[in-house]
Amino acid sequence: MAFTGKATYSGGATLPELAEDVADLVSIVSPYETPLLDHLGDPSRPAASTYHEWLEDELLPNTDAINDATWTDPSADTTFGVDHADRVRVGDQVRPEGSGELLLVTSINTGAGTITVTRGYGGTDPEDLTDNQVLHILGNAALEGDEAPTARFTNRVRKGNWTQIFTAAVRVSGSDLAVRKVAVSDELDYQKQERLRELLRDLEGTVINGAGPTANPQGSETVRRTMRGIIPSLASNVFVPGVAGFPADADLTEAQLNLALRLVWENASARVDTIVVNGYQKRRINSFVSATRSYAAADIAYRDLVAVYESDFGVCRLILCRAVPADTVLLLDSARVDAVPLVGRSFHYKPLASAGDYEAGEVIGEYTLELRNESAHGIIRGLDVS
Repeated sequence: MAFTGKATYSGGATLPELAEDVADLVSIVSPYETPLLDHLGDPSRPAASTYHEWLEDELLPNTDAINDATWTDPSADTTFGVDHADRVRVGDQVRPEGSGELLLVTSINTGAGTITVTRGYGGTDPEDLTDNQVLHILGNAALEGDEAPTARFTNRVRKGNWTQIFTAAVRVSGSDLAVRKVAVSDELDYQKQERLRELLRDLEGTVINGAGPTANPQGSETVRRTMRGIIPSLASNVFVPGVAGFPADADLTEAQLNLALRLVWENASARVDTIVVNGYQKRRINSFVSATRSYAAADIAYRDLVAVYESDFGVCRLILCRAVPADTVLLLDSARVDAVPLVGRSFHYKPLASAGDYEAGEVIGEYTLELRNESAHGIIRGLDVS
């Protein structure tokens, strides 16, 4: 090439001796992180069928509730209705919720759903009883030399969830594979990585929010099989501001969060160890300690972050997740939650036959959610988001 003597500033980028200056990097701004799946980690076992099942059991309950609004004398009546007379045995000591009085059960009429008790047992002072008041069954006092009581037991229950297929197609022309590209050495491999990121993102969203079909859940050639996510699975511990005695604050407060953790703890032996929230509720939790922070004169960094919430009812790691609805706080026992692949069907690339000048395939995976003992988890919904 002939010498021109021109400098780069006068030659410009159109001269043939100047190469394009393109960074050897592809920058992606779209969110594709999966914080909840990363926190849960890989499950200990795969699913072996498109309907994945597990067993759950529970101990005999030690609470009941009064089911009687017809009191002659609430502080003296000895016979009254209860919700579950079969939970109580003769000889049980019972303490009404919020009361210092103790009751001793002397007889039970299971058919009528009533119990007869000794009021003010052990020298305690009789107090008024009310409809729906919770009764704590403290324990049974057996008679010396008595026959064994009637056996009582619980039944193990099968719970399950359907698997869902996640797939994305990959197709790259022969020309596209042949040409030299900036920052990409293999276009087919690059497309595989992109589709895998998208499917992992979709899996996290479905694990949290997905719902199962109301009919033909097994799926078919015309009916899509979908898994049931965490939020649709929770029924026992659902807390809504202003509903059923839950504090009515529209903005999430520390009192609400602590109360929800306590109520979950009261219903289950598990302890919540994971709180999953979107951005707005994460900022609300950060604000719990804003008023009590102090800084020295030499401090030059301002920190407004809560990464762990520790209370009497569990030490909880806070997970910031885009897939959680903005008005929702998830309270999870992570030891009872798994995103489970169907055996041999975790995410992988499957080449497909090519009918022309291209390479084709699909990234495919089949997963389900195993949420054990849904009463060990909780959810706060209906919070303010602005």
